[in-house]
Amino acid sequence: MIALVDCNNFYVSCERAFAPRLEGRPVGVLSNNDGCVVARSNELKALGVAMGAPLHLLPPAIRRQAVLLSSNYALYGDMSRRVNRILEEFSPDVEAYSIDESFIGFSGFATEGLEAHAQRLRETVRRDTGIPVCVGLAPTRVLAKVANHAAKKQAAFEGVCRLDADGPATRALLEGLPVTELWGVARRTAERLALMEIHTAWQLREADPKQVRRRFSVVLERIVWELRGRPAIVLDDLEAPRQRIMVSRSFGRLTGAFADLQEAVRQHAARGAEKLRGQGSQARAVMVFLRTNPHQVGERQYRNSAVVPLPAPSDDSRELLAAAARGLAAIFLEGVRYQKCGVMLLDLVEAERHQLSLLAPRREAERGRSQRLMAAVDRLNREMGRDTVRFGLPRTGTAWALRCERRTPRYTTRWDELMRVRTG
Repeated sequence: MIALVDCNNFYVSCERAFAPRLEGRPVGVLSNNDGCVVARSNELKALGVAMGAPLHLLPPAIRRQAVLLSSNYALYGDMSRRVNRILEEFSPDVEAYSIDESFIGFSGFATEGLEAHAQRLRETVRRDTGIPVCVGLAPTRVLAKVANHAAKKQAAFEGVCRLDADGPATRALLEGLPVTELWGVARRTAERLALMEIHTAWQLREADPKQVRRRFSVVLERIVWELRGRPAIVLDDLEAPRQRIMVSRSFGRLTGAFADLQEAVRQHAARGAEKLRGQGSQARAVMVFLRTNPHQVGERQYRNSAVVPLPAPSDDSRELLAAAARGLAAIFLEGVRYQKCGVMLLDLVEAERHQLSLLAPRREAERGRSQRLMAAVDRLNREMGRDTVRFGLPRTGTAWALRCERRTPRYTTRWDELMRVRTG
C-alpha cells in the first residue's frame, strides 16, 4: 500500500503553529510582494475569498475580519522538513512530492492495521509540529491522491481514507469525481476526454488503455492502470525536466535605476542556475526581459527582451550571470521606471548527454573545475541556508526587493527571530 500525506492549509497551519490566537479566525497568506491570496484557511474560504484574489480588490468588510500575512517561505520550508522527518519514523520509504505532500511506501506492513498506523502518524505530526495532516491509503499513487481528497473533504473518514482497488467505496468515489480532479489530467486533456464521453474518474478507469495511449499519451494510459489498482507511475512520469526555466518577480516599487535591475537580474539568473543544475540540465541560451507597469497611468511604457546565446551548453552560474548581464545592458532604456524583470534559460539539454562544440571545445579539466565549484556552492547553500554563498552582495532597501510588510518572524531558521516567552 501507498499513503499520500497532505498537510491541511499548510501555509496557514504553519502560521497558526506559532500563533494559536489565529485558530478559528479567517487567515490568508499573500504572494510575493503581498499581491494576492495564495493560501486560505477554511474560515477565509467560507467568506468567499477565491484563490489568487488580489489583495487590493478584497472588500473592506473582509479585510477587517481577516488576518492577511506575507509569505514566510523560510518558515514553511523548515516546517516541511520537520514533518518529513516525523514521517520517516513511520516508514523508511518517504518520497517528498511538494512542500506540503509526501508519498509513503508501506510495503511489508500488515494491511489490516494500516488505518490505525496512519491515525498514529497524524497524531504524532500534530503533536510535534502543530501541523494537521490527512492521509490517503491505496495500492497506487493516483488512488492515494483520490483517497486523500476524500479524507480532507469528508469528516466521516476522520482524516484517514483507505481505498482498495475494487472496493465499493472506491467505485462510489470515482463515479462522483470529475476527471479534471485527477492528478496528472490537465484541463485540455479533460476537454478531449469529454469528446469521448469520459467525464468521471470511473469512466476513465473503464476506458480501453490502448486506445487512451493512442489518442493521448503513455502517461494517461498509466493513470488508467493506476485507477484499476495496478502501480504504473513513478513521480518522474509526471515531473519531466522542464524545457525552459524562468525566474521573474515584480518589484516592491517602480525603479529606473540600472543598479537595481542589475542586482535583480543577477539574483534571478543565480536562482535559475540552481534549478537548472537541480534537474541535471544545461542551457544553450539566456533571455532577459524588462517591462513597465501597463496599468500605471502617466508612466512611460516600455517592454523588451534579449536572447544571449552561450558558446556551449552550460550550468555554470558565472557564465549564465555574465550572459544575463549582457542581455540587460542591451535592452535597458534610461528614463523609464520598471515594474518587473526576469531571466529565462532556454534550449535546455541533459548535462550528461550534450555534445561539445567542435569549433570551441571546452577543456575537460576546466569543465571538471566548474562542476566541482558549482556542486560545492549548491551543497553549502543547501546545508547552511539559501544565499550562504552568492554571486555579488545585494544592497539593502533596493526597489526590486520583495515587499513583505506582513511577514511573521522566521522562528525556526533565524537566531534573531526566535520566539520569546515571558514568565511571571
